[in-house]
Amino acid sequence: MPSYPAGNGCALHYLDECFADAWETPETALLLHGNAESNQAWNAWMPVMGRHFRVVRPDMRGFGRSTAMPRDYGWSFDELVADYVGLLDHLGLGAVHVVAAKVAGPIAMRMAALHPGRVKSLVLLGTLVSGTASLGDRHASWVRKIETEGVEAWARWTMDGRLGSNAAPAMVEGWSKLMGATALSTQLGFMGGVPGLDVRGDLANIKAPTLVVNTDASGLDGVEVTRAWQKQIAGSELMLVPGDSYHVAATHAEICAAATVDFIGRRSP
Repeated sequence: MPSYPAGNGCALHYLDECFADAWETPETALLLHGNAESNQAWNAWMPVMGRHFRVVRPDMRGFGRSTAMPRDYGWSFDELVADYVGLLDHLGLGAVHVVAAKVAGPIAMRMAALHPGRVKSLVLLGTLVSGTASLGDRHASWVRKIETEGVEAWARWTMDGRLGSNAAPAMVEGWSKLMGATALSTQLGFMGGVPGLDVRGDLANIKAPTLVVNTDASGLDGVEVTRAWQKQIAGSELMLVPGDSYHVAATHAEICAAATVDFIGRRSP
């Protein structure tokens, strides 16, 4: 797997794939995974996305095969944006379509607001705009769980809300294992910064065509909360799918991937 020297001691690993016909020259989609995940979180999307786009899937700083970060690392969400912009520069890419799930959503929104020339379109899946407003007092109990029992135990403990009531046991186990592979130091350090995440002031500055996707009974933020901030992104669309998961990119992967291809075709031809 190739890597990009992102700075501050981090090698940012990524996948760069395309399964379009040889005579096609597809545009590029940048897929950004959520907390305690890796680029493998997008595997179910690839049969659809890979046929239509060159797909770049980085492992976020500290996660997956990217360099683990120490617990006392000074996490900065602007630095994460800089990591992704730097990766695009490294690959010689200009503007791309950005698809982001969960906590990667506000990072992508920040990227679209700060670097409008690099984001052709934006798709946000099961995401949030304020760590404090969305997580509330859950955050402290999550950190305690990770400290005492580890990342995998925390992932399994919180999986019902993440994948919803209809997730198959094998899916729950698979996602618990995937998330549990995250370095403990990275996870504890990153979680310490999540409450300070807030991009509500960036919403009006997002100019890229934007699709927001959520389930109609998400336990993270309800539909009306999501709709309220979504409307602050000019010209954006809200798509709701039935279910109670907040990791809609995982539980409704094929539906969301097809909707993403359709949205980009309609709004960013």
